[in-house]
Amino acid sequence: MRRPPLLAAALALACLAAGPARAEVEVDLALVIAVDISFSMDPDEQALQREGFTEAFRSPVVHDAVRRGALGRVAVTYIEWAGAGDQRVVMPWTIIEDAGTARAFADELAAKPTRRAARTSISGGIDFATRLIAESGFTAARRVIDVSGDGPNNQGRAVTAARADALAAGITINGLPIMLKEPGYFDIPDLDIYYRDCVIGGQGAFMVPAREKGQFRDAVKTKIIMEIAAAPTPGPAGPEIGGAFVIPAQATQPRGNCFAGEQQWRDRMGN
Repeated sequence: MRRPPLLAAALALACLAAGPARAEVEVDLALVIAVDISFSMDPDEQALQREGFTEAFRSPVVHDAVRRGALGRVAVTYIEWAGAGDQRVVMPWTIIEDAGTARAFADELAAKPTRRAARTSISGGIDFATRLIAESGFTAARRVIDVSGDGPNNQGRAVTAARADALAAGITINGLPIMLKEPGYFDIPDLDIYYRDCVIGGQGAFMVPAREKGQFRDAVKTKIIMEIAAAPTPGPAGPEIGGAFVIPAQATQPRGNCFAGEQQWRDRMGN
């Protein structure tokens, strides 16, 4: 059956307006940097966290790691998270393929204001990051969520459930537990063990604990270099690399309580 001329013309115009299907962009790595902005992160810690990432992307070592990839380009987005319903994109997906694009990313990130918010939902941050990767429009040889924070999950679904869904989607989760001060009211003393056993996971997953302010920038740089370069994860001994102590996922028998944050909140707040 022939379509009426007006209908055929309308269909043709609609197809032209829609244009061809957008092809996904190939990159070596799709990386979500997910940073904790909960109230437990004091302004000094927030400043160190932001400076650590901006300095990493200004580093010639990181630029070289990008160039050495099979395609020579990576896609990066930077998000902030706090409570279960509080996640925001600070830097949208950006392709980094040379020193110029890396420095531009760092400069724009450095100019963004910082903020703080209530509660700590690592699971919410992981879920948000997982959706960002799925909807990114990039075809990546590796997909990584880089989580940094100074406390355990205390809101939202179990962090292990969020991790399981991310790993099922082929995503690796790496961690940077921030342990710069004595544990406070809603902190736990062994955050590195918690991150190792409850947060990180996937192919080649690792964490780099930051225990001293002077070490923080090196810890961030080490982590970014290893993620971009797909550096082999060190053995269970966890040697120092670039001044930062690197610990692979589940290096020893798990011994962390993955509901420590929820139990602590319930015991102290009653809900």
